[in-house]
Parts: sequence; C-alpha cells; structure tokens
Amino acid sequence: MTDPQDPATLLRAMFDAAVAAADPMKVIPPLLPEKPAGRVLVVGAGKASARMAEAVESAWGPCEGYVITRYGYGRPCRGIEIVEAAHPVPDQAGVDATTHLLGLLDGVSADDFVLCLISGGGSALLCAPAGEMTLAEKQGVNSALLASGAPIGAMNVVRQHLSLVKGGQLAARTYPARMLTLLISDVPGDDPALIASGPTVGRAGTADDAREIIRRFGIELPESAQAVLDGPPLALAREDRQLSKVENRIVAAPSQSLEAAAEVARAAGLEPRILSDDLEGEARDLAHAQAAEALAVQAGMSAGQAPIVLLSGGECTVTRRGNGTGGPNAEFALAAAVALQGLPGIHVIACDTDGVDGAAEVAGAIAGPETLGLARAIDLNPEIALAQNDAHTFFEKIGAQIVPGPTLTNVNDFRAILIQPPA
Repeated sequence: MTDPQDPATLLRAMFDAAVAAADPMKVIPPLLPEKPAGRVLVVGAGKASARMAEAVESAWGPCEGYVITRYGYGRPCRGIEIVEAAHPVPDQAGVDATTHLLGLLDGVSADDFVLCLISGGGSALLCAPAGEMTLAEKQGVNSALLASGAPIGAMNVVRQHLSLVKGGQLAARTYPARMLTLLISDVPGDDPALIASGPTVGRAGTADDAREIIRRFGIELPESAQAVLDGPPLALAREDRQLSKVENRIVAAPSQSLEAAAEVARAAGLEPRILSDDLEGEARDLAHAQAAEALAVQAGMSAGQAPIVLLSGGECTVTRRGNGTGGPNAEFALAAAVALQGLPGIHVIACDTDGVDGAAEVAGAIAGPETLGLARAIDLNPEIALAQNDAHTFFEKIGAQIVPGPTLTNVNDFRAILIQPPA
C-alpha cells in the first residue's frame, strides 16, 4: 500500500493506474469477436493504434493490415505494418501513409471484413488535405487551431471539413464491406464523431458550424482551405448509406481511468471524489477554479480526517500568449501552484495520459506547497513563466516534471488534487 503521507508518490501511482486502465492490451482482447472467415484487413491511426494492433494480433494471430501512429509509439506486430508520422502537426510521412492506407481500402469487397483501430492523435496522423490545399497550408491551419484556445471538439469539426479522410470518409472507402471500429476516447463526452475527427463515424457539425468556429477563434484560412469549406460538403452525415455497414465501439474512455485512480486512493485510505471526466476550458481558469474548490474542501475538514482527492478528466486548452514551452497540463499545475501560494496540505498532479503534453515529450507536472519555494531558490518567477506559457521549462528547472515516455494509449487529461486536513 502506498504511504498516504507521501503525496507525490501517491499522485503518481494514481496517474499510472489511470494509464494502465486504458492499455489496449487489457481492454481490447476481451471485446474482440471471433476472427471472421475470409479476408480480414486491419487499419487504423492514433497514438494508441500500434498498441491496439498488437492487442488484436495477441488474440487473432498475425493479420493483414496497416496502422499509422506517432513517432516513437510503434509496436512490434507480426503481420500488421506499423508506420510512424508526426503529431500534433502532420508531416509528409503522414500524408504518404494516409494515401497508402486509402489505397488498401479501395481494394476491399463486400465479402471482406475491415477492423479499424482509432485513438486520439488520428486527426493529425490521418492527413489527406482536400482541394488544392498543400501540406504546408494544412500544417498552418493545424498550428493555428492548436494555438487558438479552441476546444478539441471545435477543432475537429473544422478538420472534418478540410479533409478527404475524416468525417466518415475513411469508412466510405470500404462500403459495402463490413467494418468494426474500436475507439479509445480522448474527447470530452466520448462522441465517436469527434475522436480523431470521426473517420468512420460521420460529421459532428456542418460547414456552417466550421465557419463559425473559424470566425469565433480568429483563424485565418488560406484561400485553398476557404475554397474547400465553401464548396460541396465532404464529411458525411452520420445516417449516410455508405456508413450503414459500420459499427463503432468505444473500448476505453476517461471515466474508466478515473475510477482506476479512485481505487488506488481508496486502497491508500483516501476519500476519492470524481468531479467530472469531461471538463474543458482554459487550463489556468480551470486550475483557479479547482484550487478554490480544494481550499473550500480543506477548510471543511477536521484534524485527523482521511485525506480527500479530487479527480477530473477532459481536455484543457491553452490560448498562446507567450513563446514558452508548455502544454495544458503543465500550465494547469503551474496556475494551481500560483493560486495556492504554497499553502500546506494540498498537492496537484496534471498529466496527459498519452505521455505528451502539448508538443513536448512530457506528460505533465506535479506541484505542492514546496513548488514556489523551490522556484524562488533559483530566481525562477512562476508568474512570468505562466504569462509566457512556459510551464514545461518551469517544472523542468525545479525537477517536477512527469516523463513516462510513450504510454501507448490516450484517454486525455488526468488531474488529481490531494487535500490533507489542516494541521
């Protein structure tokens, strides 16, 4: 049992449990049907997709297939070919891999069975710019969306309408073959149409919705992208006949991971409180709100009471104001530390379950009563770091980053605030 008097170790154990609960090797084999007779083709994309492919082959044996994952997230498979490409901004490797994948699907027939493996990250890894858009223009739009502060759902609505593969178009290439899509959810609310921009599901919003998102968040589109958006719709309606042979099934979601973390807390004698698995908004704003909630909880505790841990998931966003290196989870932890001002008895962890917070190879960070003191000891100003969106640099300098490496899954943000009773 983890010592409840060691908050940092306990918080890390909860994060590790959250990640383990979404491991494809754990969740996929029990949910797979018997391997169909005839030709079976396995395709997919996302940060967890290679691990998902590995899990499929552990149950079905070697399979024909082609899966696109993030650099460093590949896994050994016996038949399925694993290709790596860039995330969160696509690159030429992703374009080439997507072209190859679509070519494979063009060859299927009504007698074939297609198993599609989709997880978060698939929006960047499945890259097929529509119309006259170049890769450079696609990269520019993606970067602008990421820096805008738009929630993931809004970003994916826009992406669906600028692509030849998203919004049900991947599945349309297989019709009338049967398709089963297994999804690991990284989106608040677990809407399959928003996971990796819904390549086998259909659109989550209309072109008018996409135009309104672009206006609201001040995204400047190149002429080629605007022409695609103003042209005939590409993303399919969910009731489209070409999607009638597809079954979409979520196999792992943030709620499961939060409950796994809660079990770790209970085993250590803590009282877990799951706030929500689908929180969104600016990371610093959510941090201020949860810091205030933690202070209120602590104020109502009595001496000797079991510690309480507040658990939450979802996806924070960051509106880029400075030129620092940071991500929404590290920014949440830093903003929480600033809000708490070193008050005793409250510790915070915020990490992305895929091991990558923003574009950095860092999952997130941990903060506690000692955080600001450690910063002051090396003349590090937390307020300036926050203003510059430089949370990763801040936590690196005080040795408080969480760097698990590729986790091979992705159920989005994990946050825990451990609250001890007042001394």
